[in-house]
Amino acid sequence: MGVIDDFPRARDYITAQIDPSTRELFGRFDAGHRPSGDAGERRMFGRWVQLRLSLGHDGGHDYDDALLATVREVAEGDTPWTSRDVRFLWHAADALMTWSHTNYHELYRIPLAAIQHVDHSERREILGGTQQWFKSYHRPVWDALHDQLDQVLTEPPAHGPAGVVRNVIWDGDPVAQAMAGVHASRLAAPEVLPLLRHWSTARSSKPSDRWLKTARALLTGEAVALVRELLTMVAAHRETRIDRVADNGYEWTETVFLKSRTAIAVRGMVWTCALIDEPWVLGLLGDVAVTCGVGLGGTGANCRSELLANAAVNVCARRAGLDTVPVLARVQAKVRKKSVLNNVARTLDVVAEAAGLSREQLLDRTVPTFGLGPDGVREERVGDHVLRLHADGPAVTFVNRAGRTLKSAPQAIRRDPALAEARATLKELRQALPAERFRLERALIEERVWRWREITEFFLDHPVTGLHARHLIWQIPQGPAGLPVRTEAGWELSDPRGVRTRPDADMSVHLWHPIRETADDVRAWRDFLLERGVRQPYKQAFREIYLLTPAEERTRTHSDRFAGHTLRYGQAKALLNQRGWTDLSIGHWDYECGGDQGEAVKVLSGWRARWGMYVVGDPDEDGWGTASFCAAEDIRLYPADATGVRGWGAGEGAPLTEVPPLVLSEVLRDADLAVGVASVGLDQVAVRGHEDYWHSYGFGDLSETARTRRDVLVRLLPRLKITDRVELTDRFLRVRGELRTYKIHLGSGNILMEPNDAYLCVVPGRDTTAGKVFLPFEEDGGMLSVILSKAFLLADDTAITDPSITRQLGPA
Repeated sequence: MGVIDDFPRARDYITAQIDPSTRELFGRFDAGHRPSGDAGERRMFGRWVQLRLSLGHDGGHDYDDALLATVREVAEGDTPWTSRDVRFLWHAADALMTWSHTNYHELYRIPLAAIQHVDHSERREILGGTQQWFKSYHRPVWDALHDQLDQVLTEPPAHGPAGVVRNVIWDGDPVAQAMAGVHASRLAAPEVLPLLRHWSTARSSKPSDRWLKTARALLTGEAVALVRELLTMVAAHRETRIDRVADNGYEWTETVFLKSRTAIAVRGMVWTCALIDEPWVLGLLGDVAVTCGVGLGGTGANCRSELLANAAVNVCARRAGLDTVPVLARVQAKVRKKSVLNNVARTLDVVAEAAGLSREQLLDRTVPTFGLGPDGVREERVGDHVLRLHADGPAVTFVNRAGRTLKSAPQAIRRDPALAEARATLKELRQALPAERFRLERALIEERVWRWREITEFFLDHPVTGLHARHLIWQIPQGPAGLPVRTEAGWELSDPRGVRTRPDADMSVHLWHPIRETADDVRAWRDFLLERGVRQPYKQAFREIYLLTPAEERTRTHSDRFAGHTLRYGQAKALLNQRGWTDLSIGHWDYECGGDQGEAVKVLSGWRARWGMYVVGDPDEDGWGTASFCAAEDIRLYPADATGVRGWGAGEGAPLTEVPPLVLSEVLRDADLAVGVASVGLDQVAVRGHEDYWHSYGFGDLSETARTRRDVLVRLLPRLKITDRVELTDRFLRVRGELRTYKIHLGSGNILMEPNDAYLCVVPGRDTTAGKVFLPFEEDGGMLSVILSKAFLLADDTAITDPSITRQLGPA
């Protein structure tokens, strides 16, 4: 039998990669042919000898002396091994090792010799986790070979500080490369290197007292400075894409954030922060937790590095002071991974219990002021200038001796430490404002209740939270509602008619929600906000509400309102993750076990919502494992403590009539937002295979979000300079240009041209005119802005110069 036939069939993934010409050469070696002086033939002979170390399918005999002599001859020869040869030799040796071949020194003699012909970077890439694999699962191999493995992986002293650092952390990602690059000389210095080696032992979930004691003994001033610099680099780091090619020619792209060795060393640095008493520590831990805790691309329910996100949160937990709360609140607002959020919640509960407060009360009381005054401004004289930090914006400005406000730093103070500190504070302020907005919107949908004195002290009078809270409508339960107004006697609530109410200090107050109000009251608030130019931090007065429909009363236990929509899966998942939905993970894998089907899940006020989705599209076009499109199914709700996959009545949801109206409305609103962002009906051209859906969604009936958009436009259009060129119909904003008349769909933003309803493709861009239109809520570049931008563009269609548009207009 030949060497290939004698190789264990259970390990034929090794022999499957041998091409026909090499098989023919192996056959000649089987027949006793010796290699010529050709380098390629000598390399293939080495591969053949490695395969000859197979003991057959059943084993039962030892290597003969002639074979062992040939193995030594090949290992000690001058064969010009390539990295592909080395990979093949190691894979073959590993395959035979796991097939009960126990003569480890002979089995790995050729691979250990061959790997010394490639540089250390390739050695590390080829061996990867081999050391840990041997140590954890094949201990006899580790005991036999670990000295030789260490020898081939250790760079010599001649490689300098970079080699010393690479010997510890390797170089598999940009952070490791930077540590072995610009930071190498400092990390390899005698006062830091022992600590670097100690960091690389941070393999448990939490540091032991012994680990921290050793770290404290090794910690130096230079090491503290490096911890700050390196963790700042990690916080700013993002994943990279690396092209890979397998030995068989298969190509793929690998997305890398941090390799395991780097992450372990960085976790050691994070643990060391528990020993450093500096003002920068907590903020930097928060930066690391957010960067590592969010998914690839900055969104999603997974983590770039759950290991590091939890490590940063755990160090905050060890500190357990009130100053940790703003950091944890920021993590809570950004991260969607359940394990990290649960860790944050446990930490907040510990701190809250120590302070005698609930978790929510703790968050209320610990929002930093950043030294801002009641007006949201902090002033500091720097030389001849006044430096101002503004929460509203936020921004840093400068006032010169003449009293003129400057937006850029004057040359005279650019190196002043006060400017660097102000810019660092500005960065923290920019992170705190979205976290507070998130917290206030969550309080609205969870129907949280406070005492009025808490609202005035921790919200309205706070220079950061107050920027949002002062533009929201507050309400006494079953009583009057109003926007906060400051008077000499204190804060009052003023309704759209100007009627004011001054709640007692201990009176209960909550955020006003339109689902509890009459249509007239909602209309009055919407008119008032526009007339007064009040911009709310999120949709409150203009919030869409979703009441139970007759169709949902008939289906009883589920809503089909958003079933049947075709969505871009990645966009839908990202938006739902941002709004607190989890568990959605579907793709072209394991169809038999339902890998193409899943549910997005959200828990709200004691109820659990489940929105079913499944993959649509061709896996050959998507790339196996990746879903480009998904189809939405029904939405069901259950009490949050219900059990089972569907958890209620053998798959049925709870009767929708039993679900609190606000909970149902907010769940359906999230679904509407996801459809409004991710539907393929929003695409500029129909996606192949979804043309009918594209047309029905892109020009069909309006969703609740689109109807709210229409309601805003009813109020906005009379205020616009193009008011004489626009009119609203039931589904469209009709715009009269000089060349054509256009109909912009209020749901999708798609455009039809009269008189024949020809489709006009206009890719949304930045339109400064539309951007100046006042909107009564923060929309962050949403569809209303897109529609207004297109309206301004088309109203002046003779000024359009973009050829991609002008060639579509044609003759009127």
